[in-house]
Amino acid sequence: MKPWPIVAFPAAVLALTVSAQAQTGSVNAICSTDQSWCELAATEFTKATGIQVQQTRKATGEALAQLRAEAANPKTDLWWGGTGDPFLQAAEMGLLAPYRPDYMNDLHGWSVRQYAMSANMVGGFYTSAIGFGWNTELLKKKKLPEPKCWADLIKPVYKGEIEISHPASSGTAYTILAGLVQMMGEDAAFDYMKALHRNVTQYTRSGTAQAPNVAKGEVAVGVSFIFGFDMWRHQKDPVATAAPCEGTSYEIGGIALVKGARNPAQARAFYDFLMSPQGQALGARANSLQSPANKTFKPDPRIPSMDSVRLIKYDFEKYGKAAERRRLLERWNREIGALSR
Repeated sequence: MKPWPIVAFPAAVLALTVSAQAQTGSVNAICSTDQSWCELAATEFTKATGIQVQQTRKATGEALAQLRAEAANPKTDLWWGGTGDPFLQAAEMGLLAPYRPDYMNDLHGWSVRQYAMSANMVGGFYTSAIGFGWNTELLKKKKLPEPKCWADLIKPVYKGEIEISHPASSGTAYTILAGLVQMMGEDAAFDYMKALHRNVTQYTRSGTAQAPNVAKGEVAVGVSFIFGFDMWRHQKDPVATAAPCEGTSYEIGGIALVKGARNPAQARAFYDFLMSPQGQALGARANSLQSPANKTFKPDPRIPSMDSVRLIKYDFEKYGKAAERRRLLERWNREIGALSR
């Protein structure tokens, strides 16, 4: 691991230097991004600092539920990765601690805006867009067309062929739900999701399940973040991707310190490491291909460009509110989740 560029990242270097000298302590973290990145980041941080990482991998909805349950006696120090809406909800609930790093100028504007929106309690960790992935061999075998638009997914030919995650547990699915509401209007979006339900084979707990299931041929079409499918495509698996022609929602992944953390110094050191060029580059090393927040290094060329993706004007402030999330999830459970399979 190369030494950090001191000019570009002085605060983070200082934090890790102090930690490395101490060679003591531990940090308790929840990671909500791909398991491979979670594990690699913990290993590399411990190698660099001597600080031990006690970390669990949870979908963002489950992570938020854990922080709420621990509110009176926090056991988690840091939460990182996964869709940003649940992070904003945690900030609104008073579960997070403010932190405004010294290296804000090293971050893209969309990352900095997350700090401003959340009173510095949530940083923008990475970004990526929602799209489709499909198994090219399965589609050919079943003589199915390639889906390119939201309108395609509700066609009868895809009955039992589509997999998506559950919005109550998965931040990915909530991003899809909130995006459809903003793009179509709420009633029309729920009508669409009722039609989509007829074609869905299962709702998974996590939004990271679709890409491997598509790649292994366990399902023909998945709806999730495009980067996940692209990882398998780059590994020469029979996977192709598309961004919906009508437009799509996107995430700004979150990172945050937990209010009342037992190991605040170690948590800040891990936070700074994750936001550094070295920490951000670990995503691609782990084949997790989101667009990084730190702009001071050249990202992996395999990361899918969003230049040609038709992004909606996603209202992170409104749909990051706990009351709005609860209202939409209650309606989804009432109108879609309760439907027979």
